Amino acid sequence: MTQEITARLIDQNLKTSSTEPELSDPSWRDAYSDRDLGWLQFNSRVLHEALDERNPALERVKFLAIFTSNLDEFFMKRIGLLRTRSQAERLKNRVIGPVPIQQRLHEMRQVIIPMLQKRGRCFRRDLKPLLAEHNIHLLDWDQLSETQREKANLFFNRNVYPALTPLALDPGHPFPYMSNLSTSLGFVLRVPDSEENLFARVKVPNILPQWIQLDSEMDDARHYIRLADLIHYNAEKLFPGMTIIDSSLFRITRNSEVEIEDDDESESIRTIVAEELRQRKFEPVVRLELSENPNPWVRSLLMHQFDLSEDDVYEVPGELDYAGMWPLASLDVKELRDEPWNPIVPPDLAGEEADIFSVIKSGDFLVHHPYESFDASVEQFIRAAAKDPKVVAIKMTVYRVGDDTPFVRSLIRAAETGKQVACLIELKARFDEERNLHWAKELEKIGAHVVYGVLGLKTHTKIALVVRQESDGIRCYAHIGTGNYHVKTARLYTDLGLFTCEPTLTTDVVNLFHALTGRSREPSFQKLLVAPTNMREQFLAKIRREIEFQKAGKPSLIILKVNQLEDSEMCQAIIAASQAGVRVECIVRGFSCLRAGVPGLTENVTIRSIIGRFLEHSRIYYFQSGAEDPLEGEFYIGSADWMQRNLSNRVEAVTPIELRSHRERLWEIMEVLLKDRRQSWVMQPDGSYEQLVATEDDDDISRLGTHRTLMLLTQQRMKERIK
Repeated sequence: MTQEITARLIDQNLKTSSTEPELSDPSWRDAYSDRDLGWLQFNSRVLHEALDERNPALERVKFLAIFTSNLDEFFMKRIGLLRTRSQAERLKNRVIGPVPIQQRLHEMRQVIIPMLQKRGRCFRRDLKPLLAEHNIHLLDWDQLSETQREKANLFFNRNVYPALTPLALDPGHPFPYMSNLSTSLGFVLRVPDSEENLFARVKVPNILPQWIQLDSEMDDARHYIRLADLIHYNAEKLFPGMTIIDSSLFRITRNSEVEIEDDDESESIRTIVAEELRQRKFEPVVRLELSENPNPWVRSLLMHQFDLSEDDVYEVPGELDYAGMWPLASLDVKELRDEPWNPIVPPDLAGEEADIFSVIKSGDFLVHHPYESFDASVEQFIRAAAKDPKVVAIKMTVYRVGDDTPFVRSLIRAAETGKQVACLIELKARFDEERNLHWAKELEKIGAHVVYGVLGLKTHTKIALVVRQESDGIRCYAHIGTGNYHVKTARLYTDLGLFTCEPTLTTDVVNLFHALTGRSREPSFQKLLVAPTNMREQFLAKIRREIEFQKAGKPSLIILKVNQLEDSEMCQAIIAASQAGVRVECIVRGFSCLRAGVPGLTENVTIRSIIGRFLEHSRIYYFQSGAEDPLEGEFYIGSADWMQRNLSNRVEAVTPIELRSHRERLWEIMEVLLKDRRQSWVMQPDGSYEQLVATEDDDDISRLGTHRTLMLLTQQRMKERIK
């Protein structure tokens, strides 16, 4: 990257990543928290789920893996970005020595290290013994019996040895390339009768399980050995004739925040993204993780080769990569897992004879995943449209769809039967670029209209449109959701979706698709809130209106449920509302740059985070609007968090919820979230969070928590419908 490009990143592209808000009133600074430290607090809450003895053991292992994956992404994106900023500031301002960003990176390190220590203690002291009590034994090499060692070595010879590629470092062998998040063994070798250290690297192959199950000498027991240990204790087979002095396990993380410059209309965005993926493989290393007590010579050599400082190196207690524990976390041991949950099929959509278009035509239809079936509703909507001879066109936006996606298969089937298919695929969806490129090519092969979005914006909205020729003319059916069209995450993430054929709303959806696929510069919308067109202004106007209702002595209340709260303009509007006496309830799963309960600023603001079995992903926005009956207020759902990128740099869509029965359901969801004392963490005025604890006097919702309560309510609702 040239100095000019790096400097431009500082001036243009990194403004949206700043943790310093632009305040209209400097006295409001006490109401703001650091974005990155806030995110680390969120991941600490995720780690707490692994520490929480109320959770089953394998679910706790799962949370260790989630915590680790989250932290990996944080280093790839945020730490990588801040390191780039640090280098760019030196270039731009010709600074020699440390810059303020380096101090921030050091502060984050001081937060991360205790979390890694907690993770290691949890696994070693709590989970390994607990799993052993249930005959799941995660063993070190010296704990294996002679028979088990023989079988492990035989497995190595047959399945591991052929897959390994030892790479030496010497004048004839340059330092080997190492891929992002790869785990390796670094060996210290010597030629016999020599005192010179030689380095060799062996990658621990990720195509094999990171924990190898061994045949048990007890029928009901499972025994596992680390793949890395298996390689270590068979290393003499890799380096015959050499003396092995020592080895250290290490893992690298590369910067993934490669900037995509898509303002050149002459170059295909597909070509640009493909080049970014190629470039990302060779981005600088931003973190080196080593197992405890690494060989000092290996440690120093790696730091030198990757140009790292001490602050970039982490000696990790416990396991090095808990993300490799997903297979263990998925073991089918009922007493160590959450009670299984099978999403319920809404009665109107049950059975082979169910006609989803007739159901939508009879009235708007609201679904809540994963409590209600995604397969029987959202997936069925596109599948039925692909088969229906009356359907003339299908349009969808795709942000993340996963590997084995039924949606793309349905779109391909529709295009092959002559239907018009238009699919807007966001190629810049972070870490899904390669997958989305693949599906774009598959759709283009069969003649579907594939569009890559609007220049300069990411398309994050979750909408689908089906155009159907019916006896009384053309009718449009739409799905407007809060989550991705992804069948796997639909079982893990909470999301909402509205199916509608209401003409005004579907016309808005048609207009949005025309703006996305065509050249419309000023699309008009009557009901939809669309970013970056009108969403920010509409939300700000609604907050100002709540202030006016409060001043007039009328009911006022704002409830906001989002994943992140960061946009400075929206935060300042919330501060103004709080100062006017408006109660603002914020349910923010991840980080919030706004602090709650700060005297004189956010005294009327509460911010809570719900962490548990499902990932809270749905976005709900509520404004009481002076109504005595809260159900007469304004309800919205959609794809946008209140972040600067969502409101200004992405295409997002938010829909009003107008049917009273649907409003009742949203109100029920929000009441459950606000009553939760099992999974809820509440922010304190200093920006820290305290976990709520239920007492015997609390009601069932408070004690059971959000996810268990909503599962029970969904079952109850369906039983009543069937009666």
